[in-house]
Amino acid sequence: MSLPEQPSPFSSRLTALAQRVGLLGRGCKPIFERASQLHLPFAAIPSFTDNICWLGGPPLQRLMDLPRGALSGPVQEDKAEARAALLGLIEAEREQVDALDLRHVDSLVHCDERHASLEDYAASDACRKIRIISYRDFLKTLSQSLPNFPDARLDLYQAQWRGERLFWAGELHPQAFASAVAYARLRGLEISLPAEITRYRISSTGLGELEQHYHALAMPSEAWSDAQFMQLLMEHHVPYARLSLLRTPGAPEFLLLPKQSPQASALGEGLRQAGAPDMLDYVRQLA
Repeated sequence: MSLPEQPSPFSSRLTALAQRVGLLGRGCKPIFERASQLHLPFAAIPSFTDNICWLGGPPLQRLMDLPRGALSGPVQEDKAEARAALLGLIEAEREQVDALDLRHVDSLVHCDERHASLEDYAASDACRKIRIISYRDFLKTLSQSLPNFPDARLDLYQAQWRGERLFWAGELHPQAFASAVAYARLRGLEISLPAEITRYRISSTGLGELEQHYHALAMPSEAWSDAQFMQLLMEHHVPYARLSLLRTPGAPEFLLLPKQSPQASALGEGLRQAGAPDMLDYVRQLA
């Protein structure tokens, strides 16, 4: 009498995981298992580096005011619900400061190159035409980026995921601004101006709500031409929404799968098992 075939260790692990997340008994085990065995070129979500450029890394601040058409997908209601959930992830507050020392501003919103400090940027080719030798040169250079100086106001950004950096949000001659601040630091010049600081932070409540109701996974662009993945989506009528948040070419986009749908939840757990980076884990680490 032959013994019954024993499940493989890998299959046993998948079954245990499926049982833990409550997928078995709902007819969703095949979705989970097929998704967990997909071979897609998953890539890590880009991290932030310590530089002066606001635009370096995922623009998480955009999540708090996503336009209605920011998400894509086949069903309008699914996109609208996912957008509503994302809107609560980031929050901001504005602080009015009567006098802020210009030397405390150490970064730029509008900066094409990545540098570790304003001094590095001021010494780069982007600023090579700017020469500040005297105090008069300093005032003239500063006035290029702050035409109303000394009656100008500084518009600044700060983000929880960028540490204590203050990013100047002005668009006018950022090279001149960087050069002037670097000179002020070098010469010990104290120039104080009123400022409005917009401080962005991750909402613990919003993150908890999003984790409770959605899988949010970073998917490679190749996924949308992968026959097996697309078959899982279409064959089981999985509700989903897609968000392209990252600016770099070829960067992953985020797939939002509502956990209230057994099919979507099974697909999300399977994709996590297959190696899809979890956006919400990523955000939690930043917080």
